[in-house]
Amino acid sequence: MEPAVDTQTAAPDRSLIKKLAPARKQLLACIQCGTCSGSCPNADAMDVSPRYLWRLLLTDNAEEIFKTRTFALCSTCYTCTLRCPRGLQITDAMSLLKQVAASENLPLYKRSIRFYQSFMESVRRHGRVREMEFMTLYFMSMKNPVIPLKFTPLGMRLMAKRKVSVEIPSKGTQKLDAMFRKAREIEEQS
Repeated sequence: MEPAVDTQTAAPDRSLIKKLAPARKQLLACIQCGTCSGSCPNADAMDVSPRYLWRLLLTDNAEEIFKTRTFALCSTCYTCTLRCPRGLQITDAMSLLKQVAASENLPLYKRSIRFYQSFMESVRRHGRVREMEFMTLYFMSMKNPVIPLKFTPLGMRLMAKRKVSVEIPSKGTQKLDAMFRKAREIEEQS
């Protein structure tokens, strides 16, 4: 059984609520049937169900939404969207929550955000991910010297099996720069 939604929170963060307005608008017709939660292949790993997350969204409980990891665990499989009896774009709403968490640089999602940014930087530079560069960028962005040490044994095993290239790639031609610039422009407009 899920906890009751507290609709009497003190001083809600209006800037977050405003950023969540498009997702809230998408889900206004939600009848809280729970089909999304019952259909989600990742629901067992989530701290609250998607249904509960939508209730938080509909009651403008932005602070509570960003205390959960539910939307971060969404694998964008679209099962919830396909099965929703109201035809709501649930997966798009989950994606919007991920975008807001990234744009706000919320502490709970810092590692995920930096992981994604490091991955995309490697792809931008080379047209594909270069594992060594990607992980180096990620570990440097975390500014914590202990994190790479935890992964050293795994890295050594991967290099021994030639699953990760140890060669230093030359700087890419950056042919993807225009595409990344355009994507950034689109993100800034929305």
